[in-house]
Amino acid sequence: MFMVESVVSFTIERIADLLIEEASLSSGVSDQIKKLEIELKRMQCFLRDAERKQDEGGETIKNWISEIRKLAYDAEDVIETYAIKVSFSGAMTPFYKLRHDHKVGNKIISINSQIADLTRSLQAYGLTATTRDNEESHFVIETRRQLRWSYSHVVEEVTVGLDKDIKKVVKWLLNQDQHCQMVYVCGMGGLGKTTLAKNVYHYSSIRRHFEGFAWAYISQKCNRREVWEGILLQLTASSSKEERDEIRNMRDEELAKKLYKVQQEKMCLIVLDDIWSNETWDILSPAFPSKNAKSKMVFTSRNKGVSSHVDSKGLVHEPGFLNAEDSWSLFQKKAFSTSDDPEFKICNEFERLGRDMVAKCAGLPLAIIVLGGLLATKETINEWEMIHKHITSYLIKGDVPERQSRLAEVLDLSYHNMPYQLKPCFLYLSQFPEDFEIPKNKLIQLWMAEGFVSSQYEIERDERLEDVAERYLGSLISRCMVQVGQMGSTGKIKTCRLHDLMRDMCLSKARKEHFLSVITRSQKDSNSINDVSSSSSNLSLDSRKTGGVRRIALFLDKHVDKLVPPNEQVSQHLRSLVYFNDKKCRVESWKLLKTVFENFKLLRVLDLEGVKGSKGQLLPKEVGNLFWLKFLSLKRTCIQILPSSLGKLENLQSLNLQTINKVSWDSTVEIPNIIWKLKRLRHLYLPNWCGNVPGILQLENLINLQTLVNFPASKCDVSDLLKLKKLRKLVLNDPRCFQNFSESFTLCNQKLECLESLSLKTDLLSFPDQVVDVEKLVLGCPSLHKLHVEGRMERLPEAQLFPPQLSKLTLWGCKLVEDPMVTLEKLPNLKYLSGWEMYVGKKMVCSVNGFPKLEVLAIRGFSNLEEWVVENEAMPHLCRLSISDCNKLKSVPDGLTIVAGLRELEIRWMPKSFKIRLGIDGEDYHKVQHVPSIVFFN
Repeated sequence: MFMVESVVSFTIERIADLLIEEASLSSGVSDQIKKLEIELKRMQCFLRDAERKQDEGGETIKNWISEIRKLAYDAEDVIETYAIKVSFSGAMTPFYKLRHDHKVGNKIISINSQIADLTRSLQAYGLTATTRDNEESHFVIETRRQLRWSYSHVVEEVTVGLDKDIKKVVKWLLNQDQHCQMVYVCGMGGLGKTTLAKNVYHYSSIRRHFEGFAWAYISQKCNRREVWEGILLQLTASSSKEERDEIRNMRDEELAKKLYKVQQEKMCLIVLDDIWSNETWDILSPAFPSKNAKSKMVFTSRNKGVSSHVDSKGLVHEPGFLNAEDSWSLFQKKAFSTSDDPEFKICNEFERLGRDMVAKCAGLPLAIIVLGGLLATKETINEWEMIHKHITSYLIKGDVPERQSRLAEVLDLSYHNMPYQLKPCFLYLSQFPEDFEIPKNKLIQLWMAEGFVSSQYEIERDERLEDVAERYLGSLISRCMVQVGQMGSTGKIKTCRLHDLMRDMCLSKARKEHFLSVITRSQKDSNSINDVSSSSSNLSLDSRKTGGVRRIALFLDKHVDKLVPPNEQVSQHLRSLVYFNDKKCRVESWKLLKTVFENFKLLRVLDLEGVKGSKGQLLPKEVGNLFWLKFLSLKRTCIQILPSSLGKLENLQSLNLQTINKVSWDSTVEIPNIIWKLKRLRHLYLPNWCGNVPGILQLENLINLQTLVNFPASKCDVSDLLKLKKLRKLVLNDPRCFQNFSESFTLCNQKLECLESLSLKTDLLSFPDQVVDVEKLVLGCPSLHKLHVEGRMERLPEAQLFPPQLSKLTLWGCKLVEDPMVTLEKLPNLKYLSGWEMYVGKKMVCSVNGFPKLEVLAIRGFSNLEEWVVENEAMPHLCRLSISDCNKLKSVPDGLTIVAGLRELEIRWMPKSFKIRLGIDGEDYHKVQHVPSIVFFN
């Protein structure tokens, strides 16, 4: 229900994009499309009021919202189908084209008329139009929030797993340092933020330390007058009745001034519970001093971004998820009233079922509490088995059919609070499997292909779509809807993931909003395809109601003889097909893709990554039918011959042809010279080798290209790379072209101004012996953040010649004669340095104040290194050190003793004597005894 605004807004943006992208649209049709855009904008103004009153209007408003969604989808389908016809209109006679334009124009007129009728119906029903950007929260949502209103005197007695968190926050608050004035407790809904804050609020030493206490629950509909007055009355609780009446009669400005002054004069602790947005704080902030106050504040929020907005110097604490034993302990306290009895013992079968169900909660305290409360009333094994069988349904939907569970209400609030732009981005994550590490770059490209990021950003704001999409992901993470997965060596996010229960809620929303279907094959019958969340019949019913499933994620098992569900279940207006598969999955024949290419011509996304077929097969030529395709991944599919019809995909933005093995026949894909036709291509991942197709591959026309992985040096002119002015990531894998590439900057007198990541790496078993001129590379790529070079170097450039923002540097096989640290330690923003056979000298020195920001250092294969000196205050931020294959190095540097932040020391393939010296009884142990993790590998 709440996605309909997103659907309409999204359709409006798609229409605007189409009017810009498709200059070939006839004027008559273009005019009708512009009218459609206006009608949809009018309709959009009524949606928030309709959404707010849907419970009052019952089925009437629900049906209207369903119709609005269908009309928005219909409008998009008609326009995109028309654009396909226009693109292939060369063979049309003028009469046929005119007739087709007239037919399409009439369809759009009909849709416009239906939208206008719906708008009049909404007006007649008493709904009002509103165009406010920051719409106040809906009545239903606010009612739910009031049901979970927090009161400071109601303290949760069970605080399993929170003891360390409580003591940590208490310690911060008792710190007399005035810089520690603000403490933020952040995390996803249900993590125990309010419980933690309440226990801190009532902690004995806190009560003795502070003179005044105030607790305020901040609703989304924040009334600053009520908040200020409530806090001031709590801080002046000992005042006379006259003084309290005076406070109630103060003007807002006087009230803020009085509250501000009290916090400066008196040592107070104020808790603002459940603050949602920066705007909320901006409304409240005039009454709270940011410095020079005796008082301190605790915020709880699901939005981490609030902390940096309020005070970047404040201390942030995010409670962790409970471990297995704490989870089980909390569950027992809630499920069994006698669990505190020393003689209490749970029977084996109950414990087995209980532990399985608790594991499903994935350490989220509220989920465990809800589960424990649910099972507290169930006394038989049969009742426990029933809940165990449908655990997700009980956790998310609750025990009473007509009422959501408390957990669902908490998670729902985070979803409903999101701006409309983020909702489709979030729901899209529901297609990924449980515990799946979602690659950030791929996710961003998928969002862009789906159109979740409007091209208006690039036109109106001169902002890259990739940057906007990354900001969307950052916002979802900040709101604690999405978790950070793997981090890169320089601190950037590589992957993200969903908490299991957040994914369950996300999948439920996606299904309810007819946004996406996740389908799995029955393990017993490969011909049987079922919705993981409903039966096949339900999927068919949904299709009839919505005009077709628009996005499908298919989970394939070992043997595949069908790539799509039966035609009657899937509309021809399908937009996205994403496959997930068993590692042993094998496609009978890639001819199965012909069905996809012929029936689903409006596809924007086709992701076949990892779905393997027979080696040497051809991608069917019918792929050229997919005019609107923007994302195509054939990564690790064993498709090794591409048809020339691939050149018809003029809207393609991302093409991934990477192969399985680095050095084998499987790593070759025959690519005809058609890539140059894909002028909207932004991300191109080529195979390790591009086959033996005659002629060269032209890439210089790809003016929008930002990512180029595995540049085929044997098939292309290296100097053409300098024509790709928007290139941001480049990987060269053929050492024969390394020096030619560096020389090209001098010959052409040009630079790659936007390039941020450059890799000159090889798949050879040894490092190339050809000399690489790194000085020309860094001068030709002045914006580099990451640089990876394999190959011999005569010398390093002077430190001032390196790009100042360089944060990651990998130098392998350089065999430098002079100590490289003399230069590299002067790089101001270097965080990661990896050297393998980088230096052939005997002594290496990291001098005073060298490597000011270095966090990770790996030295490998320094075969002649005998002495390594680390002087005082060198590498002050080093947290991870790896030493490998430095067989003549006798000991670790003395200077490591004062590198206080060092947390990981990894020793690989070093002499036995070296390792003995680092043992507990060894003579070098004192140098590393402060390091929590020391690991030896042979």
